[in-house]
Amino acid sequence: MKSHDLIIVGAGLAGMRAALEGVKENVNVAIISKIHPLRSHSCAAQGGVNAAIDPEDDTSLHSYDTVKGSDYIGDEDAIELMCETAPEAIMEMDRMGCPFSRREAGKIAQRPFGGASFDRTCFAADRTGQVMLHVLWEQLVKAKVPVYEECQVLKLVTDPDGKSVTGVVVYDIKTGEVFPIRGKAVLMATGGYGRVYQSSTNATTNTGDGMALALRAGAPLADMEFVQFHPTGLRTSGILVTEGARGEGGVLINVDGERFMGKYAPTKKELASRDVVSRGEQTEIIEGRGRDGAIFLDLTLLGAEKIMERLPQIRQLCIDLEGVDPIKEPIPVRPTAHYSMGGIRTDKYGASPLSGLYAAGEAACVSVHGANRLGGNSLLDGVVFGKITGKAASEFVNSQEYRIFPQEAVDEVNKDIENLINREEWGIRPVELHTRLSSKMNAYCGVFRTPDGLAQAEEQLPSVRRDYDLIHLDDKTKSFNLNLLRALELRNIIDLAECIIKGAIARTESRGAHSRTDYPTRDDDNWRKHTIAMWNAETKSVELSYEAVRTVDNPRYVPKERVY
Repeated sequence: MKSHDLIIVGAGLAGMRAALEGVKENVNVAIISKIHPLRSHSCAAQGGVNAAIDPEDDTSLHSYDTVKGSDYIGDEDAIELMCETAPEAIMEMDRMGCPFSRREAGKIAQRPFGGASFDRTCFAADRTGQVMLHVLWEQLVKAKVPVYEECQVLKLVTDPDGKSVTGVVVYDIKTGEVFPIRGKAVLMATGGYGRVYQSSTNATTNTGDGMALALRAGAPLADMEFVQFHPTGLRTSGILVTEGARGEGGVLINVDGERFMGKYAPTKKELASRDVVSRGEQTEIIEGRGRDGAIFLDLTLLGAEKIMERLPQIRQLCIDLEGVDPIKEPIPVRPTAHYSMGGIRTDKYGASPLSGLYAAGEAACVSVHGANRLGGNSLLDGVVFGKITGKAASEFVNSQEYRIFPQEAVDEVNKDIENLINREEWGIRPVELHTRLSSKMNAYCGVFRTPDGLAQAEEQLPSVRRDYDLIHLDDKTKSFNLNLLRALELRNIIDLAECIIKGAIARTESRGAHSRTDYPTRDDDNWRKHTIAMWNAETKSVELSYEAVRTVDNPRYVPKERVY
């Protein structure tokens, strides 16, 4: 049986950064990734990464902006840790050779982003996540960290009493082999669950695998009802147009050419927090001032030179996917599912209540984003908590012995795969069931949530689960069977959809990205708390409880009306 002290699942910024910390701590660390590391979704992050590196800025101001942006439900100890650590994390990336855009004096360039009181978003044109990912990959190769590439983790394994993690069961996509890897700790850095929604800025690989595996292993998930819709996804494909486009001066207009955000955020306008901008856009569309379900992002006023220097990838995406050249005409955009504020519940060092399970990045709920993430804080979350969690997990494994790895865990995975492949009766294709579920998630659990819509979302869950047992695969092979892989991922999507729906129904208020038409105001007396979702193995369903927000003694963080 293969063994590694620390198993990291996911090879984006958080996973790579955690692995490098494991190397530093002399830990036997390995990464498992279902795609090549350079295909990880961190590469899709365009606009930038926040850090108070300007002498006129301050980490305490960054912390306040983040607490306010979270709609006062982010854990304040973790927020302060992230913001205080941010400058060194970015300078560390700079020393590794990250090619940030520069000011004339040679200092790292920074642009304004939504919800921020200072221009603190460092960037590399509109490819920030991509260049950061490549820099960390170079360091990973240099450190000779083993990577199980194109391997999907199908089970998070615990010891017989279910209290401690003992490793994972892996499906090798290339060969079809199923094999165990024993570990003293497992760190989930698998990203988000954007593919729960039909219209999403996320890659098809973002199916929330780590969260669902942790849930079924007995770990809690937190705040799953808070799903961020990015204001500027391309109308047809949902592909992201970075917030940096608005940071550089782009404006939002409706079909009449009116710059409308002043009605919804009089001071910040397009650079209000994402939930505010998305609701403003959706209101314009609902009230008939959009076109074909979209409004428009106008970059023409920036001029060709600035667009080509600061937003070249965005221009090419618009030309290729929408047939629109932003130098010449406005871009049709709409709010699109983008980021999960919820995830595996951890403390500020990335440890979950399940011994030996850690999480970092979008897969985790530390919680630094609360009910709404500020643009520029996701890449920061990845590198900061990748490092912090990698160090904490490494210290943990250095004090542990390997535990019993039950062979039946491998047998269970093999049985699940055989059942899917050998099912001869005609049934439902995975894509059909996924489309049915994800389209309803967009319709009923989107920017605005109505009581009737949420009820319809919940009503579909039993039939979706029944129909999952009728899935039919056309491809009966095991090697590079993407039909099989999508079916296995779909189980994760269904479980997470249930967490989102139940959390949204239970939370009778509007806060951040969770906006209910029947409860339009925030209720701090009753709902300034985290939703905790746990898996009931007997009923095969999700159950909810609640946990207090972690606060610190800072009068600036006292909840008040959030205006921009």
